[in-house]
Amino acid sequence: MRLSTVDLQKRLNPEKSKGLHLGLAALISLLAGAAFILALAPYGIWPVALISPAILYALLMPEMTGRRAFVIGQAYGTGLWCVGAFWLYTSIHVYGSTPAWLALIMIALMGLGMGLFHGFLALIFNRVVGKQPLSFAALWILQEWLKTWLFTGFPWLFVGYAFTEQYWLSSLAPVAGVFTVSFVAILLATSIVELLRRRGGYMIPSIALLVISTTLWLVNPQWTKPKGTPDLSVSLIQGNIPQDLKWLTEYQIETLKIYATLTRDEWGRDLVLWPESSIPMFQTEAVGFINEMVAMAKETDTTWVTGIPYKDEATFDASTDKYAPFYNSVVALGAQAEGLYKKQRLVPFGEYIPFQGVLDILPNLAGSQDIMSYSRGSDQQSPLQVRGHSLGAAICYEVAYPDTTRKNAIGTDFLLTISNDAWFGTSAGPLQHLQMVQMRALENGRWFMRATNTGVTAIIDHKGRIVERAPQFERTVLRGEVQARVGNTPFMRFGHYPILFIMALLLILSYLGKRPKTPVRLGK
Repeated sequence: MRLSTVDLQKRLNPEKSKGLHLGLAALISLLAGAAFILALAPYGIWPVALISPAILYALLMPEMTGRRAFVIGQAYGTGLWCVGAFWLYTSIHVYGSTPAWLALIMIALMGLGMGLFHGFLALIFNRVVGKQPLSFAALWILQEWLKTWLFTGFPWLFVGYAFTEQYWLSSLAPVAGVFTVSFVAILLATSIVELLRRRGGYMIPSIALLVISTTLWLVNPQWTKPKGTPDLSVSLIQGNIPQDLKWLTEYQIETLKIYATLTRDEWGRDLVLWPESSIPMFQTEAVGFINEMVAMAKETDTTWVTGIPYKDEATFDASTDKYAPFYNSVVALGAQAEGLYKKQRLVPFGEYIPFQGVLDILPNLAGSQDIMSYSRGSDQQSPLQVRGHSLGAAICYEVAYPDTTRKNAIGTDFLLTISNDAWFGTSAGPLQHLQMVQMRALENGRWFMRATNTGVTAIIDHKGRIVERAPQFERTVLRGEVQARVGNTPFMRFGHYPILFIMALLLILSYLGKRPKTPVRLGK
């Protein structure tokens, strides 16, 4: 058999015969991933959340090798994370005193590592399952879910967050969570690509799901209902303490004075809320100040809730422990208040050192097992008790975990999250963080109070809408009212299990449909 010159070139260099040159395809994919940030806060250009993954899907559609697919997917994920999570640069360089060049290298390594999720998504899509919208969308949801727990998790940059205030789609959130919103968005994006390829049949499931979500938006079902008690008057205190001063021993008293002064005219409100670690010392070191605040709260019939590092000396055993365990916590004090919540989801290398001891092989991390780290709170904690209500809590980063917040919301009347986003300066990080809180409120049908050091301090209703919001980087007080609500959304009851089951089923069916059929032999 004679081969033509073209056939010979294809066999010797298959990469160049499959659509765009690999380098150009990877560059387009990288830029598409980087552009995704425009879909999220503070930009809010939600159509980009459709266009960006649609470009990746289109690039993966031609027949190609597994290597080519992985490179294209890896490029997309690297662009997504290097740009979408660039707010980490502020905490690493500005407040972590890391040289700019090294901080940039660390961001690049983070992007490469997190990019692996999309790299393997593309590889599996190309080699294992049928190449069509349902399987691509299912794989996308799988990688978003994996990012909530694998290697402690980094649940950021989900497609569904781009539609937090687009209620024609986010109305699905209280039914089955943010992953369902992501699934419909990805399915719609990829179906549009197929429509342009004159395969419009794939639009049918997308349209059906959009009809469901739009109907939910128009009908506006009340998954939860008001408890029937008077709304609580609340004051959220924003101290605006500079991050480079916050933990200095010589500035601790000044920090306490700032918060006490801001609160002076707020006593008498139903609830006063201070942000994460607003008392920058252990409770054992601030006994006098705490007692003074509690006395004022009781005298004015006010509930005082504050973030504070909590040292559990009662469980300390000098024969086995180097130091008493301590927690990033929030405590309810004053009138009609009881409870202590200890943070469950800790920030790696920020609040604890992962793989302690194992990292001794790296010179700069040798002896890491001797570094004092926060302890992790139990995942079976009772809500705070505030003025006859149950109050669910989430501290900073852990509100990004949908399932953790869902569990903390069960049996509560409203929710709070406290944070210190000063670590991220004027970047998009705090605004992306606020957008996640809006989605958590929508998923769980609960009002949310969000008190932060530098912003964004806000009150959010059970539909994820911002009711009151304080300006960033100002020393101020945000006043408002919060409604107690009871009942469970479907998401609170079932979590992510329904959507994950459907995704698994879609992938299994797609895999079986892709398997080559073995011919039946009828004899010689």
